[in-house]
Formats: sequence, structure tokens, C-alpha cells
Amino acid sequence: MNNFKNSIFYITVIGGFTALIYWIISQGASLEVGRNVVVKQIESNHWNDFLHSMVDNLQHPLAILLAQIVTIILVARLFGWFFRKIGQPSVIGEMIAGIVLGPSLVGMYFPEFSAALFPKESLGNLQFLSQIGLILFMFVIGMELDLKVLKNKAHDAVVISHASIVIPFALGLVLAYFIYGTFAPDGVAFSSFGLFMGIAMSITAFPVLARIVQERGLQKTKLGTIAITCAAADDITAWCILAVVIAIVKAGSLASSLYVIGLAILYVIIMLKIVRPFLKRVGDLNSTRESLNKPVVAIFFITLLISSYASELIGIHALFGAFLAGAIMPENNKFRNIFIEKVEDVSIIVLLPLFFVFTGLRTQIGLLNDPELWKLTGLIIAVAVVGKFFGSALAAKFVGQNWKDSLAIGALMNTRGLMELVVLNIGYDLGVLSTEIFTMMVIMALITTFMTGPALDFIGFIFKDKITTVPQEIGNKSKFKILLSFATPEKGKKLLKIANSLVKKQADNSIVTAMHLSLSTEVHSFDVKDHERKMLMPVIEESEKLNQSMVSLFKVTNDIDTDIIDTANHGEYDLLLIGLGQSIFDGTLLGKILGFTTRIVNPDRLIDKFTGKEGLFENSPFDERTRHIIAKSRMPVGIFIDKDFEEMNQIFMPIFDKEDAFLIDYAKKLINNNGSQITVLDAGGQVKNMREIQESIRSIEQIAPNHIMVMNDRTIKKEFLETQNLMIISLESWKKLIESQSIWLNNTPSVLILKP
Repeated sequence: MNNFKNSIFYITVIGGFTALIYWIISQGASLEVGRNVVVKQIESNHWNDFLHSMVDNLQHPLAILLAQIVTIILVARLFGWFFRKIGQPSVIGEMIAGIVLGPSLVGMYFPEFSAALFPKESLGNLQFLSQIGLILFMFVIGMELDLKVLKNKAHDAVVISHASIVIPFALGLVLAYFIYGTFAPDGVAFSSFGLFMGIAMSITAFPVLARIVQERGLQKTKLGTIAITCAAADDITAWCILAVVIAIVKAGSLASSLYVIGLAILYVIIMLKIVRPFLKRVGDLNSTRESLNKPVVAIFFITLLISSYASELIGIHALFGAFLAGAIMPENNKFRNIFIEKVEDVSIIVLLPLFFVFTGLRTQIGLLNDPELWKLTGLIIAVAVVGKFFGSALAAKFVGQNWKDSLAIGALMNTRGLMELVVLNIGYDLGVLSTEIFTMMVIMALITTFMTGPALDFIGFIFKDKITTVPQEIGNKSKFKILLSFATPEKGKKLLKIANSLVKKQADNSIVTAMHLSLSTEVHSFDVKDHERKMLMPVIEESEKLNQSMVSLFKVTNDIDTDIIDTANHGEYDLLLIGLGQSIFDGTLLGKILGFTTRIVNPDRLIDKFTGKEGLFENSPFDERTRHIIAKSRMPVGIFIDKDFEEMNQIFMPIFDKEDAFLIDYAKKLINNNGSQITVLDAGGQVKNMREIQESIRSIEQIAPNHIMVMNDRTIKKEFLETQNLMIISLESWKKLIESQSIWLNNTPSVLILKP
């Protein structure tokens, strides 16, 4: 009835007011008399009208800009994905994507398409939008610098960093001396050309270097710490030098630039002494995600924009202001993480690729149409590598590093990436670099960034000094070794309780290792040590309460699954414990599996993902990880599903068939070490016929009477389940349990699923 009334009301209102609109428009035509209104005649060829309209729409500046953004993001992400797959930073792929979309490839072979997608009159919009992206990116780079680390390791870092700047800077000036007459643009003074060649040779890409260090697991090593600190010091020094160089170029002489430099120094003092304390106060009051509301965010963005505007007015480029604004942000790591998350997605995913393509549109490899030009390109690359790679390596060796670490620091500092493109574009915009030199330098930036990974691999191969993440004592095969891998400290503490219950009285004959892995995309380089402490300390404190000897492992990685498997297999552990959180307990019997789906799925598929055959929990990241770990691990695996787990005094163990006999070994360990009470449920009604299980139970009863009992009643009361702390079940029996859809599953305690 209600639907009928609603339909009548809808038809009446829509029909009535549509008729009123038509009548008013018809009557309004009479008002046009005497107003010289031109009525466009309808032509007979409607298709041509439509086509002309579409062409006009396509040529609208906004439509062109949107088409450019969509194309650039798709191509940049594709190339970035490909280069990540071959072990290179995605920034290389994005840089190459820019060159591909420019005149070097698409413009050369598809000129009509290139002219339609990137008409000259549209490049101004693309440039300004890309500059906004760069301003946001430099703001993030400034925030990612940990100035406290620089203070603590200032001596070695400054020596290596400044050597890695002054040596390539000097070599760049020497190179500029020999090519100035042929390749410098007309009207450009040698000082301007030489200074830009020098600064372009001495840049290091801090964000790319930090990501490489994280992905290779070097952030905790002395090498990784020094490399990141040197790159940070390099960034600060190079941008200060660049600001001076820009001031000199714009002013025309060193004497004239002194006014600009004086204003720049005053601006920096104001930012450090006035703005920074104010921002710290605001940050301290709003350091949580909830309190960081829009008005507070607006304060920091206004600071960024004013800082960029001031540095642009002074004459040292807006990017320096953005970098400084990021560097003076409150040092609270939690605050910086929240703010970086807000800025990074837009700046890195949407706006930065525009800068890469805009750079690519300026890069004309086709201009290098002479062997002599390619020889000069090779010379530029050689000078860049010699200055940066060997300059950094020699300085590192001088301050006391061994040859392996010195060469590795040189390889890392030779990474130029995006920061090099920023400097080159500034030089090109100022008219200091010609198109040919600009193109050669872009190629140099690509090659020096690309060679970082292979160079590190080659250095490691030569010195053959493998670093293992597995403690040496784990190699003792006589000990029972447990590895627990946890995602949160709370889960780590509960997994540790399980491990402790298995080995509590065998301290001299067991080893428990607690491991936490974090994705490199989720932990910023300045936050690694604090994150490690946050993840491991609660578990370490729990081990002290339990009086459990424990080895802790922490690593930042880009592949958690593989690292768990490699650590477990190489350490030859006897048991791997992993946690899944709540599962069947978030609702009905098969509801809210792992918190990702509420619909009932086929029971066969429900378990087969654990065994690696088909899908268990669709669209769940945990199921894929669990399946992969179980399939590749060479030792027993325990999958812990938590439901307010606290202790292991009362344990419930369903036995379905003779394949579950291995569970009795775990029962024996729990009784011997923890004094647990084990209730074995004869779920298949066949325990009495299984000689092996019967003998194992009798042997336990002889040593620890009244600690194990067999329950033959398959109707389990809710009251009994509520007294149990944990259910231990085999993987295959878990499948049978789910298939049976037993009502008592709703009341099951925490579960430990064991794969033998």
C-alpha cells in the first residue's frame, strides 16, 4: 500500500512540475520580442553537429588537462610497477614514463597524438600543477628528516656528506669549463653555468636512498644509519647551496646576490626562532588523528604556502621554502606520520607524475644525433659517478669504515633520482641549461639511480659477507626451537604465553624467538627505531614476567610473507606460531570470518585455502598470507585465533582420526611444562580403537595422573566450553569441524590450529 501511494505521489509531483516548466518556457518566448534574440537554426546533419560539439569539448583546456592527468598517472603507475618487479625503485619507472610520453618516443613516432594530448598552450597549466606537487613533496621530504639523528651522528655524517658534495661539485665545474663555449646558452655567464653543473653533480636523492635502505633491511645496521644520515645532511647542505646559486644567477653577480642571501638568512632565522616554536605548541596539543582537525591542518598548510611564497619572493625558489617548512614541523613522530599520510597520497600519486612527464616533454633524446654528443653524455655520467661514488667512498673510508661499507655508502650516495630532476628543471627554467645539456643530465640522473641496486649487489658479491637475521644459537639442533611472528604487541604477548607453556621447564633445551616485520611502505625512515621499540618492548617485558628467555627480531621489509618463511626455514625451527586475531567468534557460526566477510561460503572452500588448494576467505589479506606460509614452511605451523585468551590451564583437544595422533605430543609438552589439564574429545568415536593414541595417553597418565582425560560424549555443553582456555586442533580436523557446522562452535574458546 505504501509503495502504491509513493508511486502516485511521485508521478503527480514529477509530471505536474514538468508540465509547469514546459509551460513557463513556452510563455517566456513571448518576452523575446524586440530583444534581438538570435535563434540558431537546426541544421539537417545532426551527426556533424554532434561531432563538432565533441571536438570543441575535447579541446577545452580543462578537458585537455584532465586527459593529460589520467594518461600520465596510468603510464607512470604501469612503468613504476614494472621497475619494482625487476628490483628497481618505482621512481625510475616514473622518470622513464615521462621521457616515453615526451618527444623522445611518443612525440617522435606519434606526433599527431602527442600534439593533441600535449599542445604547447596547455603546458603552462601542466607546469604549475606539477610545481604544486613538488612543493608538497619537498614539504614531506623536510618532515622525513630526523634532525635529532643528525645531531647524534653529525661528525661522520658531515665529513662524508660534505666530501660527497664538494668533490663532484668541483669536478662539475671543471667539466663546465671545457663545454661552456659549445653548450652554454647565449648570454649565460660562466659562473651561472658552472655553478649549476656543479650542484647538479652533487645532489643525492634522500627519499630514494631511504627506501632502498629499508627494502634491503639495512636501516638497523651501522651502514644504513650512516647512509641515511649522510643523505639527510647532503639534502640540507645541497639545498642551501642551491638557494645561494639561484640567488647569484638571478642577481647576476655575487656582490648583487649578497642582498638576496642576507634576506634568505633572515627568513631562515624567523622560521627557526619564531615559527617553529609556534608550530611545536600547536603540534603538542593536536598530536592524535582525532584532534588533528581541519582548522589545525589549515594552520600547517598555510605555513607551508607562506614559506614557499616568501622564499620565491626573496629569490631562492619556492621549493626551498617548502623544504624548510617541512623541516621545522613538530618533531613528534606520531604527528609527522599522520600529516605525511595526509599529504603523500595526493603529492606522490597524482601530482608528482605530472612533474616527471613535464620533464620528459623537455627531454629530447633525438637532439643527441651525433656520436660526439653521446660521448659527452658518457663523460657527464663518468664525472658524476667518479665524483659522487668515489668521493663518498673515500670519505667514508677516511672516517673509519671498512671497504665494503665505504663502497656501499658511495653507491647509495650516487643515487640522484627525483631530486636531480628538480635541480635540472630549475636550471632550465632560469635559462642556464640548454636543451642538449638538460637532456644529457636527465639521462645521467636515470643511469646513476638505476645502477644503485646492481652496484650494492655487486659489492656484496665481491666481499661475500652475508648477514643473517637468524641468531647463531638457533643452529643448535638439539634444542626445541619456536618462532612466533606477530603483527601487534598484544598478539605477540599471547603467542609468547603459548610458546612459554610448551617449554617453560626446558629453559636449557629450548629457544623462543619473537619476530615482528613491518612493511617498508608503512614505516618512515626517521621512525624505524621508535617503531621497533614500540613493537618489541611489550613482548620483551612479557617475557621477563614469564621468566622466559627470548630472542627478538625486527625487520622492515617489502615482503612479509617471504621473510617469515625464509627466517623459519633457515633457522630450522620446530614450530612456527602466527596469529590471525578473531575469526568465527565475531558473530554466528560462520559469520564475520576474520572480520572480512559475513556471508556463509562453501565449507570445502572454507578450509582449502589453509591447505593451499582454493579460496578460504575471499578479499582477505590474512588468508592469502596464511595459505602462503603454510604451503612453504618446512616445519609445523600453529595458527592462533584469539578470543580473549589469557592462560593455558584448561585445554580442549578434539581427535577425529589417527592422523591427529601428533596432537598428543603437544599435550604431553603442555602437561610437563605447564601442568595443563587436557580434555581429549573423541570426535570421531574411534579413539578407543587407535592404539597409538591410547598408548600415548596411558604414558602421560603414568607420569601425570589426572591431567588428561578422554571425553566420548559428542554433545558438548556450553558450560564445559566456557571453562576451557584454548582448543587445540589439527588443520584437517578443523576442516571436518567446520563442515559439521556444530552448534557448539559458537561457544568455542580461543583456537590453536596445528599443521604437522
